[in-house]
Amino acid sequence: MPRSIWSGAISFGLVTVPIHVVGATEDHSIRFHRYHLADQGRIRTRKICELEDREVGSDEIGRGYELTRTQIVPVTDEDLRELPLPAAKAIEIVAFVPLASVDPIRIGDGYYLQPDGQVAAKPYKLLRQALARSSKVAVARYAWSGRERLGLLRVRDEAIVLHAMRWPDEIRDPSSLTPPEVEVSEEEIEGALALMDTMTRDDLEGEEFRDTYTDAVAELIEAKREHKEPPAAVEREEQPGQVLDLMAALRQSVSEAKESRGEDGHAEVHELPAPKEKAAAKKTPAKKTPAKKTAAKKATGERGTTAPRETAAKRATAKRSPARKPPARKPRSA
Repeated sequence: MPRSIWSGAISFGLVTVPIHVVGATEDHSIRFHRYHLADQGRIRTRKICELEDREVGSDEIGRGYELTRTQIVPVTDEDLRELPLPAAKAIEIVAFVPLASVDPIRIGDGYYLQPDGQVAAKPYKLLRQALARSSKVAVARYAWSGRERLGLLRVRDEAIVLHAMRWPDEIRDPSSLTPPEVEVSEEEIEGALALMDTMTRDDLEGEEFRDTYTDAVAELIEAKREHKEPPAAVEREEQPGQVLDLMAALRQSVSEAKESRGEDGHAEVHELPAPKEKAAAKKTPAKKTPAKKTAAKKATGERGTTAPRETAAKRATAKRSPARKPPARKPRSA
């Protein structure tokens, strides 16, 4: 069980729930140290005073706000403790809102809230079940490390999770980053939806969601430890830097997504609409049909000079073979 990083209580109206805060996530990244290339000695960071040019200890270091290069306003721990912050050991719920109303960009790291002893079990369960049944989340204020913060409480399985939240003025306006005005056709939107259907799944489990970079670093370290050649990197096919035909790119993406999933028949995939150029090309041969009929008429002597000789020969053949009756001819219009 991870260690407690904060202890306090959840304030829910007049209900108080004593809790411990523990980390909800783990960092599995492989970390490196800096070392001296000549003798592999560790490189350490030392705290040096710029004016005295000497190393100083922690008991000689304070904090302050720099007004100018030469003027510092010192701020002590006692000054921060005297600030008008909420109770230092309370997570005060101030509102309940639908989760969909909270922009995900404001949600930060998550922490599990663990009930502190038997006395906290019942109010903890009460709050958890109320949150689950209402399908809402709680917004709370609390103070950590001398700073007032905003938080979000939600239910995950049998536990209550506290997410740190950013204040509204900490979110940058993205309007300056939006692309110039362009037109998107309905055909292109349908193509994008077809690709989304092909890539839709019910969970986030599988090889696509594995940290392959950390695995590769671990293999590299193991190979170097055993004085072996590191595993060869998998070469990926280079993609063009600019998409010239958006519909062609969507069609190719749908095809590749189907191949990677083995053409499974579980997901209903909308077929991409046929490009207008191809549809027009299919209609072009139909215009040549009347020309064939005209050629046939010319061959039967309607307007040509060689057809009567052909007809006389057939009649002579018909006289020598009375048993065979020639097919009835339709009268030709004048």
